[in-house]
Amino acid sequence: MSNEARSYLSTALDLMENNALRRDDVEWDDIRRAAFTEAGNAHRPVDTYQAIKVALSKLGDGHSGFIDPKGAKELQGDEQIRNPVEGRALAGRMGYLSLPGVLGSEKVYQQYVREGRDAVAKANRPNACGWVIDLRRNHGGNMWPMLAVVGPILGDGDVGSFVDADGKKTVWSIEKGSPRLDGDSTGWGTSPPVGGGSAPAAVLTSRSTASSGEAVTVAFRGRPNTRSFGEDSTGVPTGNVQHRLSDGAILNLTEVKDADRTGRSYDSPIPPDQPVVDNLGRGGSKDPVLDAATQWLSEQPGCS
Repeated sequence: MSNEARSYLSTALDLMENNALRRDDVEWDDIRRAAFTEAGNAHRPVDTYQAIKVALSKLGDGHSGFIDPKGAKELQGDEQIRNPVEGRALAGRMGYLSLPGVLGSEKVYQQYVREGRDAVAKANRPNACGWVIDLRRNHGGNMWPMLAVVGPILGDGDVGSFVDADGKKTVWSIEKGSPRLDGDSTGWGTSPPVGGGSAPAAVLTSRSTASSGEAVTVAFRGRPNTRSFGEDSTGVPTGNVQHRLSDGAILNLTEVKDADRTGRSYDSPIPPDQPVVDNLGRGGSKDPVLDAATQWLSEQPGCS
């Protein structure tokens, strides 16, 4: 193995051993031995990619990944294929917000937040008595633009946190409708609360609700007058940190798990408060999850 390849692989393994959420659950001597065996007589960084992917899989978090230089460059582009943020008023003065995942450049995130806040304003006419937050198509991405959209509905205050392998917490909060991390602004500008930030909320999840979609789910857990409907989420309510390697590739490493405002942490599928079989995208003509959510909302003060 060349010195370049050896150094590249060692750097990636060091990052995993020092930072991975489940770093204490694996035998690092075994992982390193297997990685160097897999890499064999590697001469270039690209020759070690498979060894890095195998090592990541042995962490067992189901969320870490490796992005090659081409993929890493595409992540920074302005082209983004995603479902639109949809907001509409439902019968009974309920507001509906469908919040998809988003990943891309700063320009993409700014567009998403503008679109999302416009959708909230559209759904809030006239003054929604309660909200449906539909996360069933949210596969993840960057959680901060998502929280910037739902922040006015969530209401100000602490809404969750990240917890690392040592138990250290960093708190997510909402201030004037905008998300903050340990009190520091995440740069999305203020947005006035709707319904005083305390209107009843029904959160819809499915087996496709993943990663940052699960983080938004967690942000609503423990919130008063809030109930979730649908199916268990995917099961990766954890946070990743991107480590850029020398050739531009990214080691996307799971380093924290999500915790709700009560302190309960999550690292597996999140079950809904009220299980309902979801036929969204499965050819059904009805939406039993939405029906169950609106039925519950109709029974809440202000909507009944």
